[in-house]
Amino acid sequence: MLKTKDIIDEKNKLLRTVSKEVVFPLTDEDRKTINDIIEYLTNSQIEELALKYDLRPGMGMAAIQLGIPKRYFVVVHEYEEKKFNTYVIINPKIVSTSTEKIYVTDGEGCLSVNRETVGITPRYARVTIEGYDMDGNKIRVRGREELAIAFQHEYDHLNGILFIDKIDKKNPLKIKIKWEEFKKTCSICKSFLLLYKCIYFFAFCLV
Repeated sequence: MLKTKDIIDEKNKLLRTVSKEVVFPLTDEDRKTINDIIEYLTNSQIEELALKYDLRPGMGMAAIQLGIPKRYFVVVHEYEEKKFNTYVIINPKIVSTSTEKIYVTDGEGCLSVNRETVGITPRYARVTIEGYDMDGNKIRVRGREELAIAFQHEYDHLNGILFIDKIDKKNPLKIKIKWEEFKKTCSICKSFLLLYKCIYFFAFCLV
Protein backbone atom coordinates (compact mmCIF):
# COMPACT_ATOMS: atom_id res chain seq x y z
CA MET A 1 0.00 0.00 0.00
CA LEU A 2 1.23 3.47 -0.90
CA LYS A 3 1.86 5.87 1.95
CA THR A 4 2.22 9.63 1.95
CA LYS A 5 5.95 9.25 2.55
CA ASP A 6 6.29 7.49 -0.83
CA ILE A 7 5.28 10.68 -2.69
CA ILE A 8 8.27 12.81 -3.63
CA ASP A 9 8.48 16.39 -2.40
CA GLU A 10 8.68 19.57 -4.50
CA LYS A 11 12.36 19.89 -3.58
CA ASN A 12 13.13 16.71 -5.51
CA LYS A 13 14.41 17.65 -8.98
CA LEU A 14 12.69 14.60 -10.46
CA LEU A 15 9.40 16.50 -10.28
CA ARG A 16 10.77 18.86 -12.93
CA THR A 17 11.30 16.00 -15.37
CA VAL A 18 9.33 15.92 -18.62
CA SER A 19 7.90 12.41 -18.52
CA LYS A 20 8.28 10.01 -21.44
CA GLU A 21 5.47 8.34 -23.38
CA VAL A 22 4.41 4.89 -22.26
CA VAL A 23 4.94 1.94 -24.59
CA PHE A 24 2.20 -0.69 -24.63
CA PRO A 25 1.52 -3.26 -23.35
CA LEU A 26 1.89 -1.96 -19.82
CA THR A 27 4.41 -3.67 -17.64
CA ASP A 28 3.20 -5.51 -14.55
CA GLU A 29 5.03 -2.89 -12.52
CA ASP A 30 3.09 -0.04 -14.14
CA ARG A 31 -0.21 -1.85 -13.61
CA LYS A 32 0.62 -2.32 -9.94
CA THR A 33 1.63 1.34 -9.61
CA ILE A 34 -1.65 2.51 -11.16
CA ASN A 35 -3.71 0.26 -8.89
CA ASP A 36 -1.71 1.45 -5.86
CA ILE A 37 -2.41 5.08 -6.83
CA ILE A 38 -6.14 4.35 -7.21
CA GLU A 39 -6.19 2.75 -3.77
CA TYR A 40 -4.33 5.67 -2.20
CA LEU A 41 -6.51 8.37 -3.75
CA THR A 42 -9.72 6.55 -2.87
CA ASN A 43 -8.73 5.83 0.73
CA SER A 44 -7.36 9.34 1.24
CA GLN A 45 -10.80 10.82 0.47
CA ILE A 46 -12.55 8.59 3.03
CA GLU A 47 -11.93 10.27 6.37
CA GLU A 48 -11.72 7.18 8.57
CA LEU A 49 -9.26 5.47 6.19
CA ALA A 50 -7.19 8.61 5.73
CA LEU A 51 -6.84 8.84 9.51
CA LYS A 52 -6.18 5.13 9.92
CA TYR A 53 -3.36 5.04 7.34
CA ASP A 54 -2.16 8.64 7.87
CA LEU A 55 -2.85 9.67 4.26
CA ARG A 56 -2.87 13.23 2.98
CA PRO A 57 -6.11 13.68 1.03
CA GLY A 58 -5.68 13.86 -2.72
CA MET A 59 -7.83 13.67 -5.82
CA GLY A 60 -5.10 13.05 -8.39
CA MET A 61 -1.58 11.76 -8.77
CA ALA A 62 0.86 11.51 -11.65
CA ALA A 63 3.44 8.75 -11.98
CA ILE A 64 6.28 11.26 -11.67
CA GLN A 65 5.15 12.00 -8.11
CA LEU A 66 6.37 8.52 -7.27
CA GLY A 67 9.62 9.13 -9.13
CA ILE A 68 8.43 7.34 -12.29
CA PRO A 69 8.96 9.59 -15.37
CA LYS A 70 6.17 8.09 -17.48
CA ARG A 71 3.21 9.91 -19.01
CA TYR A 72 0.24 8.74 -17.03
CA PHE A 73 -1.90 9.99 -14.19
CA VAL A 74 -4.90 8.94 -12.13
CA VAL A 75 -7.80 11.08 -10.92
CA VAL A 76 -10.35 9.71 -8.44
CA HIS A 77 -13.34 12.04 -8.29
CA GLU A 78 -15.84 11.79 -5.45
CA TYR A 79 -19.16 12.75 -7.08
CA GLU A 80 -21.22 11.71 -4.04
CA GLU A 81 -20.22 10.75 -0.50
CA LYS A 82 -17.96 7.68 -0.80
CA LYS A 83 -18.92 7.24 -4.47
CA PHE A 84 -16.08 7.71 -6.93
CA ASN A 85 -15.32 7.90 -10.63
CA THR A 86 -11.81 6.79 -11.49
CA TYR A 87 -9.88 8.09 -14.48
CA VAL A 88 -6.64 6.45 -15.62
CA ILE A 89 -5.21 8.37 -18.56
CA ILE A 90 -2.03 7.21 -20.26
CA ASN A 91 -0.12 9.36 -22.79
CA PRO A 92 -2.72 12.14 -22.40
CA LYS A 93 -3.11 15.11 -24.73
CA ILE A 94 -5.39 18.08 -24.10
CA VAL A 95 -7.22 18.47 -27.40
CA SER A 96 -9.68 21.25 -26.57
CA THR A 97 -10.40 23.78 -23.84
CA SER A 98 -13.02 26.36 -23.01
CA THR A 99 -12.27 30.07 -23.27
CA GLU A 100 -13.65 30.53 -19.76
CA LYS A 101 -11.14 30.42 -16.91
CA ILE A 102 -11.77 29.38 -13.31
CA TYR A 103 -9.70 28.84 -10.20
CA VAL A 104 -9.86 27.33 -6.72
CA THR A 105 -10.68 30.30 -4.49
CA ASP A 106 -8.58 29.01 -1.58
CA GLY A 107 -5.76 27.98 -3.91
CA GLU A 108 -4.87 24.55 -5.24
CA GLY A 109 -3.06 21.91 -3.24
CA CYS A 110 -0.69 19.14 -4.22
CA LEU A 111 0.50 15.94 -2.59
CA SER A 112 4.05 16.98 -3.50
CA VAL A 113 3.75 20.47 -2.00
CA ASN A 114 3.52 19.91 1.72
CA ARG A 115 3.31 23.52 2.82
CA GLU A 116 0.85 26.37 2.91
CA THR A 117 0.69 28.34 -0.35
CA VAL A 118 -1.08 31.57 -1.24
CA GLY A 119 -2.29 32.39 -4.71
CA ILE A 120 -4.66 31.67 -7.58
CA THR A 121 -3.84 29.19 -10.33
CA PRO A 122 -5.93 29.99 -13.43
CA ARG A 123 -7.38 26.96 -15.23
CA TYR A 124 -9.71 26.33 -18.13
CA ALA A 125 -13.26 25.64 -16.97
CA ARG A 126 -13.65 22.71 -19.40
CA VAL A 127 -11.12 20.46 -21.08
CA THR A 128 -11.18 17.44 -23.36
CA ILE A 129 -8.35 14.94 -23.09
CA GLU A 130 -7.43 12.08 -25.39
CA GLY A 131 -5.21 9.23 -24.28
CA TYR A 132 -5.24 5.50 -23.60
CA ASP A 133 -6.58 3.21 -20.91
CA MET A 134 -4.59 0.45 -19.22
CA ASP A 135 -5.31 -1.97 -22.07
CA GLY A 136 -4.11 0.41 -24.76
CA ASN A 137 -7.59 1.41 -25.95
CA LYS A 138 -7.93 5.01 -27.09
CA ILE A 139 -10.15 7.11 -24.83
CA ARG A 140 -11.57 10.61 -24.88
CA VAL A 141 -12.53 12.21 -21.57
CA ARG A 142 -14.23 15.52 -20.85
CA GLY A 143 -13.97 17.34 -17.57
CA ARG A 144 -15.53 20.50 -16.25
CA GLU A 145 -14.93 22.67 -13.22
CA GLU A 146 -13.36 20.63 -10.39
CA LEU A 147 -12.59 17.67 -12.65
CA ALA A 148 -11.14 19.93 -15.35
CA ILE A 149 -8.85 21.54 -12.77
CA ALA A 150 -7.66 18.11 -11.60
CA PHE A 151 -6.94 16.99 -15.18
CA GLN A 152 -4.90 20.12 -15.91
CA HIS A 153 -3.05 19.91 -12.59
CA GLU A 154 -1.97 16.32 -13.23
CA TYR A 155 -1.21 16.97 -16.90
CA ASP A 156 1.16 19.75 -15.84
CA HIS A 157 3.06 17.26 -13.66
CA LEU A 158 3.91 15.25 -16.78
CA ASN A 159 5.67 18.33 -18.15
CA GLY A 160 7.56 19.12 -14.95
CA ILE A 161 5.20 21.95 -13.97
CA LEU A 162 3.75 22.55 -10.50
CA PHE A 163 0.64 24.60 -9.75
CA ILE A 164 2.75 27.10 -7.82
CA ASP A 165 4.60 27.96 -11.05
CA LYS A 166 1.39 29.48 -12.44
CA ILE A 167 0.73 31.79 -9.50
CA ASP A 168 1.49 35.44 -10.16
CA LYS A 169 4.40 36.05 -7.80
CA LYS A 170 3.89 39.83 -7.64
CA ASN A 171 0.14 39.69 -7.08
CA PRO A 172 -0.84 36.09 -6.25
CA LEU A 173 -4.51 36.78 -5.51
CA LYS A 174 -5.32 38.94 -8.52
CA ILE A 175 -7.64 37.48 -11.14
CA LYS A 176 -6.33 37.85 -14.67
CA ILE A 177 -8.40 38.00 -17.81
CA LYS A 178 -7.13 38.65 -21.33
CA TRP A 179 -8.86 41.13 -23.64
CA GLU A 180 -9.67 38.42 -26.22
CA GLU A 181 -11.35 36.30 -23.53
CA PHE A 182 -13.27 39.35 -22.34
CA LYS A 183 -14.60 40.07 -25.85
CA LYS A 184 -15.82 36.49 -26.17
CA THR A 185 -17.55 36.77 -22.81
CA CYS A 186 -19.27 39.99 -23.88
CA SER A 187 -20.51 38.38 -27.10
CA ILE A 188 -23.12 36.55 -25.04
CA CYS A 189 -24.37 39.70 -23.30
CA LYS A 190 -28.13 40.13 -23.78
CA SER A 191 -28.54 43.63 -22.42
CA PHE A 192 -26.73 46.91 -21.97
CA LEU A 193 -26.83 46.41 -18.21
CA LEU A 194 -25.04 43.08 -18.47
CA LEU A 195 -22.49 44.60 -20.82
CA TYR A 196 -21.91 47.37 -18.28
CA LYS A 197 -21.31 44.74 -15.58
CA CYS A 198 -18.83 42.95 -17.84
CA ILE A 199 -16.92 46.19 -18.47
CA TYR A 200 -16.83 46.87 -14.74
CA PHE A 201 -15.52 43.34 -14.12
CA PHE A 202 -12.88 43.72 -16.80
CA ALA A 203 -11.69 47.05 -15.41
CA PHE A 204 -11.43 45.47 -11.97
CA CYS A 205 -9.47 42.44 -13.19
CA LEU A 206 -7.29 44.04 -15.88
CA VAL A 207 -3.55 43.63 -15.45
